[in-house]
Amino acid sequence: MSHPDAAVHPEASGLAKVLVDNHQAHQPLKLYSGWFFQRVWLAIEEKQIPYQYIEVNPYNKPQSLLSLNPRGLVPTLSCPTETENKPLYESTVILEYLEEAYPYHSPRLLPEDPYARAHARIWIDYVTSRIIPAFHRFLQYQSSGESDSELATLRGEFLDKLKEWTREMHPDGPYFLGEAISLPDLVLAPWAIRLWVFDEFKHGGSGIPRDGEGGGDEDVWQRWKKWLDAVGGRKSVRETMSEKEFYLPIYRRYAEDKAQSELAKATRKGRGVP
Repeated sequence: MSHPDAAVHPEASGLAKVLVDNHQAHQPLKLYSGWFFQRVWLAIEEKQIPYQYIEVNPYNKPQSLLSLNPRGLVPTLSCPTETENKPLYESTVILEYLEEAYPYHSPRLLPEDPYARAHARIWIDYVTSRIIPAFHRFLQYQSSGESDSELATLRGEFLDKLKEWTREMHPDGPYFLGEAISLPDLVLAPWAIRLWVFDEFKHGGSGIPRDGEGGGDEDVWQRWKKWLDAVGGRKSVRETMSEKEFYLPIYRRYAEDKAQSELAKATRKGRGVP
């Protein structure tokens, strides 16, 4: 029996398809990934590291991936070592590896200063342990209508997490740490640029206020929008995005609480990102 989520569109489209096609040539560094996973792809593109992209449907994994990583986790990075290529998985681990293994590829995505580096890691973890679980609790909740108080609570919790993260941003930016993009930006970007899913599937949308309607948090939301505009305009972000029509069925399954990904299952059980 096929996996319930196996009907996902099998390959990248739009600008992302062009990028995939342009990275088919053999390279020592190989990225096994599906088109809807962006974090690692963004970092490789930002640092302009030569790589080979091997497109994977997470529910129909090629033998080449299973031989490298029997768990078949996606994304998996096949990393060159002195003896052979070895696998890495878990996106935040891969991001740290890329920063350490390719230090001369600009931009640097973590600060040089030890304290600033550790501080950035706190807010990378905040995205993974706070914002993304709140995003999915909000998205997966089965609302009884626009007056549903639990829906309003989950929306408020999600917005509170965004505001707390935003308050930690460099005051001018436009990015989290200042003028240059960094790992805190990249770990949140794939979710931030898809906030339209709430307008599509939830009464009242995301709840992010329009300009001039943020009340006491107006400055916070203006800073958020400045950041979002900057991140959404990055060449790496635009070129790793597929066409919206293919994201819709994926997020519809989350919105109907039918998705069977590990993230969806963890959300149902009240846990964070697995």
